[in-house]
Amino acid sequence: MSEKIFSISKLAGIKMAETFQLGLLFLAGFGIFWATIIEVGKVVGKGGPDLGDVLMLFLLIELAAMVAIYFKTNRLSVRFLVYIAITALTRVLVVDAKYMENPQILTIVGAIFVLTLGVFILRMCEVWFGEDDEQKD
Repeated sequence: MSEKIFSISKLAGIKMAETFQLGLLFLAGFGIFWATIIEVGKVVGKGGPDLGDVLMLFLLIELAAMVAIYFKTNRLSVRFLVYIAITALTRVLVVDAKYMENPQILTIVGAIFVLTLGVFILRMCEVWFGEDDEQKD
């Protein structure tokens, strides 16, 4: 009897976690959509985009793509998170570089380099060692 109760409660726990996860994904997707509308409204309001606005839209596109891929595959790629970080740092560099001191600029450029190197290493590991069991599903 206890084995059956354990099995039922485990299944109920898994279903609750999946439902919670899907709810948060919908909220994240809606938040990204809402932020995109606000950003486009700002661009239209000021008469056109500058480079920071374009990079912000790319950030939003990458976030939306990450949510979509998670819906399709039920997996979260670390590389997408790193791409988002690279784009965010690039936006900070482009928008705020004129107000920064040289050490700050070099720190951001170094961070972008390290993240890019990380993406390269992740990609090479996939090529050299293949996909893990979770990616094959």
